[in-house]
Amino acid sequence: MLLRHMARPLLGSWFIYDGAQAALHPNEHLQAAREGSVLATKTFGVEPLTEKQLTTLVRAHGAATAAAGLLLALGKAPRVSALALALLTLPLAAVNQPFTAPKAERSARTERFVRNLGAVGAALIAGADMEGRPGVAWRVQHARATRAAVHAAKDAKKAVTHA
Repeated sequence: MLLRHMARPLLGSWFIYDGAQAALHPNEHLQAAREGSVLATKTFGVEPLTEKQLTTLVRAHGAATAAAGLLLALGKAPRVSALALALLTLPLAAVNQPFTAPKAERSARTERFVRNLGAVGAALIAGADMEGRPGVAWRVQHARATRAAVHAAKDAKKAVTHA
């Protein structure tokens, strides 16, 4: 479908750009990553990450996001790449949540939070796209119905031959 062939590259472009920016310019993303890291290390009771580890993590996350965005844009494993993008974007939404932010930062964080939630939603929709093929639930139901029809036909044939 033409719409699908246009929408995937458009959606992927946002992830490619955002991921490439994080990979190439991690310093712009370190403050948010630092806050998320502090929260995660406190929650799980592990040692805090060093600046070098945090920078590496931001770069790796950015590279993974850009790679998955590129796969989605090219239509290569689109469902897997879209679901990977949704999973990669969830930590960004959590880090950018505005609910605990100081009042001065709340507006900017709300904007990033809503943008991340929208990206997660779009990626989930792209990940659920079956390209017109039936899903697993339909296939199972169809197989059961076919099996039941075959058994009913066999039972009817037995009843006719025994009568």
